[in-house]
Amino acid sequence: MDLRVIQRILGFLLMVFSVTLLPPIGVDLIYKEHHWHNFFMPLLLNLGIGFLIWYPARHNRNEIRVRDGFFISAMFWIVLSLVASTPFQLTPELNLSFTDAVFEATSGLTSTGASLISGLDTLPHGILYYRQQLNWLGGLGIVILAVAILPMLGVGGMQLYKTEMSGPSKDDKMAPRIAETAKGLWIIYLWLTAMCATAFWLGGMTPFDAIGYAFSVMSLGGFAPHDASMGYYNTPYLLAVGGFFMLIAGIQFTMHFIAWRTKGIVHYWRSPEVRFYLLIVTLSTCIIGITLWINHTFADIDEAFLTGFFNMISVMTTTGLTTTDLSVWPSFIPVLLIMLSFIGGSAGSTAGGIKVVRILLLWKQGLRELHRLIHPNAIVPIKLGARTVPDGIITSVWAFFALYIFTAAFITLLFMATGLDFFSAFATTAGTLNNMGVGLGGSISSGFAVLSDSATWIGTFAMLLGRLELFTILVLFTRAFWKG
Repeated sequence: MDLRVIQRILGFLLMVFSVTLLPPIGVDLIYKEHHWHNFFMPLLLNLGIGFLIWYPARHNRNEIRVRDGFFISAMFWIVLSLVASTPFQLTPELNLSFTDAVFEATSGLTSTGASLISGLDTLPHGILYYRQQLNWLGGLGIVILAVAILPMLGVGGMQLYKTEMSGPSKDDKMAPRIAETAKGLWIIYLWLTAMCATAFWLGGMTPFDAIGYAFSVMSLGGFAPHDASMGYYNTPYLLAVGGFFMLIAGIQFTMHFIAWRTKGIVHYWRSPEVRFYLLIVTLSTCIIGITLWINHTFADIDEAFLTGFFNMISVMTTTGLTTTDLSVWPSFIPVLLIMLSFIGGSAGSTAGGIKVVRILLLWKQGLRELHRLIHPNAIVPIKLGARTVPDGIITSVWAFFALYIFTAAFITLLFMATGLDFFSAFATTAGTLNNMGVGLGGSISSGFAVLSDSATWIGTFAMLLGRLELFTILVLFTRAFWKG
């Protein structure tokens, strides 16, 4: 590894993050709540530490190599999660321990949305805005990671998206492509967020809440400025707007970039992943809507379908905004929602989970194996649209899927070892590893504050694992990574 490259980038990231503490200070000054020092002191600390790390390596201009990319990707979220926890620790109204503050910050930056905080409606606006901003900044980082970095590292089949990025094609040098890709993603992400916030504001939200919920929706993060989550604004228009933008955010962001550049939308339907994603959303909405109506959870079928769609797309895209306690719905639905959270959204989106394209490839591989039972000598390529998928990528996807399921089982056992019952442990695993952030049953249905300190640290690690696609963190624990 080139330690000077890593030092320069991490120092720069700390300095950039310190600047992001200015907006919460501005919000606090606008509302005159006198909590600005809770952000100003971390700003000075992060700026100073970042400068001291960056300055000695400022002239290093070596390219980022694959090994460096793994380490930087992991350290990006680990270091920023630690420094982002400082304002939570300094805000007396929250009364959070170091463990809980790190969990909250990690949940925000990984756009998980699992929260240990209650009484949101009475908290200072500065800290409420800060939580929402963590979601939004983390979501942008996730998009850049998924579209520009992970494909270059070859993580679990993400090589599929190498050909969809602009810029020079280099197998082991990532910097030129990252810079060019990040610029386009910034534009799309910012415009979609502005459109979502405007639509929320037109629907009756206050400007503060409209921005906060837009940050959460576009990042698929799940933090909300109210304890009731989206239930605080439970109107058909706002549910439709929120559901629509979550649906959009669950699609690969390079598709949105192409739509913006070409002023067309035909390419969405040409994408096998988008079609499969919409098929899952449609079938799940119908199943949940009909179930809610038949069981008289909602008397009106339109309300059943709209509420079912909003909560389904929120859980599937691992957003975590809800209109009610979903654990009280017919027991079939929470289990289905947990399964959908494992699928997640599209690769290259802000969603968590295994990702739709991997599930689609596994489905196609299963069909191919059935065909081979009848025609053992047949050569049946797996295709996504007109593109033939190399067997190496299929193998990588299978490896990722197997590791994901094994990791989920192992983390569930760890949660059970802390005292949780099986379903609570499984629901907590789904909420953290899938970056979904909602407790869909058991003792965590009312929130994650019931977790012990040991379970909280397990959840923190699970959120990082899920967000960094497992391999990016687990490879750091291998001997081969540190050799040579």
